Amino acid sequence: MPLDSKPVETSRQFDLVSTRPLRPDGVDKVTGRARFGADISAPGMLHGRILRSPHPHARILRIDTSKALTLDGVKAIVTAEDLPDLTGGDADLLTLLSNVMARGKVLYDGHAVAAVAATSRDVARQALALIKVDYEVLPHVTDVEAAMLPGAPVLHDDLFTEGVEPKPAKSSNIAKRHRFGHGDVANGFKQADVVVERTFRT
Repeated sequence: MPLDSKPVETSRQFDLVSTRPLRPDGVDKVTGRARFGADISAPGMLHGRILRSPHPHARILRIDTSKALTLDGVKAIVTAEDLPDLTGGDADLLTLLSNVMARGKVLYDGHAVAAVAATSRDVARQALALIKVDYEVLPHVTDVEAAMLPGAPVLHDDLFTEGVEPKPAKSSNIAKRHRFGHGDVANGFKQADVVVERTFRT
């Protein structure tokens, strides 16, 4: 709202809506005095950085952290091998686990591959540059409908579409199929003065 603008007149007066309350943090923010989470520093605090995949779909052949671990100030490097699978076969939990750190394959551009903890931001950043990852780049699609077509590159080899009979024997990018219906649609179309057909995507 411009500084010289006036509150909009309303038929009902509110305590906050259409008013210009004072900003108690305004001066601190514009002068740089306000402190945010990134400004906090504590004795012995470590700084973390995440190495992310540059590929939208690729198999991880090898992660070499040896050079990064020799860098002075690096305290730990974590990959999926350091995160045991305790999901007990639960598909939803396994999806979460795979998203925390890529396990065998990266599933999207920016998927976390390794994490570094170091004594400073600069050291953590240098360590990321020393981690070598060998990828086998796999085909991908970025369109939802293309991902559902037969022959599309499949991200999850263990994902079988639910909600269809018989249960598919082949993995797919479609997790589940839902059908909702109510009333006699065909008869409703016959009685309608106008029928508008659209495809909606969200």
